[in-house]
Amino acid sequence: MKQVLPLAFGRLLRQRLGTARLIAIVGIGDKNSAVDRLGMDMAREIERHHLPGVRVFFAGTVPESMTGPLREFHPDHILLVDAADMGSSPGTVAVIDPDRIPTGHFSTHALPLSAVMEFIEKDIGVNVTLIGIQPDLSRHNEGRSHEGQDFLDRNIAELVGVIREVCG
Repeated sequence: MKQVLPLAFGRLLRQRLGTARLIAIVGIGDKNSAVDRLGMDMAREIERHHLPGVRVFFAGTVPESMTGPLREFHPDHILLVDAADMGSSPGTVAVIDPDRIPTGHFSTHALPLSAVMEFIEKDIGVNVTLIGIQPDLSRHNEGRSHEGQDFLDRNIAELVGVIREVCG
């Protein structure tokens, strides 16, 4: 089965980012868990592209700890990236509305992400978008399959392309 990134993802992300020129990317997850570290991995991959107008932060399992550094950066938009069980193919990325944030058995957050997003939006005064990455739950802590990694790489490339287009 060929996996493709939904066309709506790029369009929705462009719409959410609008005219943002400074974008903060916040990688979320437990670096010691193959299932939960996807947000941190994606943030690291985005950072390697050295996109103008983009600063990457690594929150680990406590995204609420990033409010000070985010406030100092003064972004126009904040993208949180985190593993999320969406019932999709491993490596799928999607914009997740705060009221539809899935809760799963691998969540390591002290606070619900919806509460963190609401706090950041009010405290910093910018929009926050959550990008979920579907982990391969069948592999537990074995890491990603080759197919799952390829799919994730293509989705990261699409995400980087959208950010480059918006900030370019």
